[in-house]
Amino acid sequence: MPRTVTVGLDGSPESRAAADWAAREAKRRGLQLKLVNVWEPAPEPIAQALLPGPETHQQWSERLLREAADGLRAAHPGVDVLVEQVTGRLAEALIDAAKDAEPLVLGSRGLSGVGGFVVGSVGLAVVAHAERPVVLVRAAEDTSDTDSAVPPSQPVVIGLDTTAPDDSLIGFAFEAALLRGTSLRVVHAWNEPPYIAYGVPPDLELNAQIGAEEAAAVSEVLRPWRQKFPTVDVVEDSLSGKAANHLVDASAEASLVVVGRRIRRSALGAHIGPVTHAVLHHATAPVAVVPHD
Repeated sequence: MPRTVTVGLDGSPESRAAADWAAREAKRRGLQLKLVNVWEPAPEPIAQALLPGPETHQQWSERLLREAADGLRAAHPGVDVLVEQVTGRLAEALIDAAKDAEPLVLGSRGLSGVGGFVVGSVGLAVVAHAERPVVLVRAAEDTSDTDSAVPPSQPVVIGLDTTAPDDSLIGFAFEAALLRGTSLRVVHAWNEPPYIAYGVPPDLELNAQIGAEEAAAVSEVLRPWRQKFPTVDVVEDSLSGKAANHLVDASAEASLVVVGRRIRRSALGAHIGPVTHAVLHHATAPVAVVPHD
């Protein structure tokens, strides 16, 4: 089955923002856009009470998909929009929809003030179990400049672990930067020796040596990718401290933040990871979670 950029649509402002982002991504990638609405069965009196008028849930869903598809076709000429209505548990249906997605796009409610995401249980479940990339987009996300003739100035940001670099994660980030005509900022975090725990003052010379070694490791990991994507401008940031903090800070000036999630196929179940979990909740740019072995 051909891959599509797929978005979960429920009529909320968050899902509409996600659909708009997904339409732009489909246009960049030259793929079809699929709008998926999931009906989670409920007792008829309850289901009917949730609707604003005399429509049945099926009629409302059909109208939602039809109107959203018409609006996206008008706003994004040339994008082929498909619609699909499925029945089942919401998280399970979206995880199933992700199997043919490139990527799956979901909406998340943005916070006021310093910003960030409110990622509900469904979003976290999909991110934790989907084996294709999942992108979370805020309702307030402004992507109006991404279809203009001038490439967006905001870079794609990726969090890089030099001890276990993954090709699918790095490749996704390079491709995202290439498609947007923008730069790629690579953020790598390392920890200083635990001086404070032993009451010893910092060794600045040792810190500088460790920093240089970590920066060299970043460059070594990225060397073949620079050769594969010679037109992508790469900025390497090797910083001491917590990776999540640096990525959240970088998201303020990013068009997309790319992080990874290790796939678990064991009795321990799915796991998002503390860095990705923190970025999901606090980043102010769209976040792409790329699963990898």
